Amino acid sequence: MRPAAFAIPGDINTVTGGYIYERRLLMGLRDQGRDVQHLQLAAAFPDPSAADMAAAIDALADLPPERALILDGLVFGAIDTAGLARVRAPIVAMIHHPLALETGLSAARHAHLFRTERDNLRLARHVLVPSPHTADILAGDYATPRSRITIAPPGTDARPRRRHPIDPPLILSVGLQHPRKGHDVLLRALARLTHLPWRAVIAGSAHDPEHAALLARMVEELDLGARVHLAGRVPNAELDALYAEATLFTLATRYEGYGMVFDEALTWGLPIVACATGAVPQTVPEGTGRLVPPDDPGALAQAVTELLTDLPARDAMAARAAAAGAALPGWDDTARIAGEVLDGL
Repeated sequence: MRPAAFAIPGDINTVTGGYIYERRLLMGLRDQGRDVQHLQLAAAFPDPSAADMAAAIDALADLPPERALILDGLVFGAIDTAGLARVRAPIVAMIHHPLALETGLSAARHAHLFRTERDNLRLARHVLVPSPHTADILAGDYATPRSRITIAPPGTDARPRRRHPIDPPLILSVGLQHPRKGHDVLLRALARLTHLPWRAVIAGSAHDPEHAALLARMVEELDLGARVHLAGRVPNAELDALYAEATLFTLATRYEGYGMVFDEALTWGLPIVACATGAVPQTVPEGTGRLVPPDDPGALAQAVTELLTDLPARDAMAARAAAAGAALPGWDDTARIAGEVLDGL
């Protein structure tokens, strides 16, 4: 088996889908008996200081050519192309979604990230992506040959999950407090549903403090304080309890390169209300919920209303969600796919 180094910025235990994916992939590759070095780079990526950039380039250039380099997308999409060209190790880019597709970028920032990632992709021997959607974006917009792209979907953990929905119905949303996750849209939708019985929990770290403050203000201004709890980051056991108590899962995301929280909702047998954007229509199987246009609080409110009030439809979606969740791959499958890529370099 070919040895590798996995370069990841910041704390590998950060609770986001991308970090969870990469931590589990690192563990899975090591479980194969493969020699995989964890190379921690500056947490500032994709906005590194000059010193962070220089240190990252030096660390990557020091890797020997016999050790493959898996390079996290936050670094790969932002690192200086001339510096990346110094790397002797064969590069496998790990791209969850192109950085230029992040929400809220200025035109200049978008153009810079697009050019950088496009140019860096020419230096990658191979690219790992979590979804067909991301593969299509790279092949179409970034001119990456399909032969150099492999889809390695995230895994799930096979373990007992027993739901006991509470009353009034719990609407659960899980995602960072960041503009891309669309919690502001969800709050506006929920403000239209005060005639129905429900409560809601939004679980996820305050990744963007300014946006987190906006969400807190919205809860008060929309008079949702008695019903909506911005829980922040919650421990795994508490999050499991929320999934078990929930009636439905909703995330008004503006874009996802995959959306691992949808897989988690499926494994709990939860009907899903989300937005038809990015990879979401591929991640959320047909018949397991409702997908609406992004940035449309009215459409989101209507979909949530349907699932709250139509019990037979909701139960049918829950059954299909549970079946889809049971059929999802495991993390050993993700590692197997990535390992085959490494051995084929």
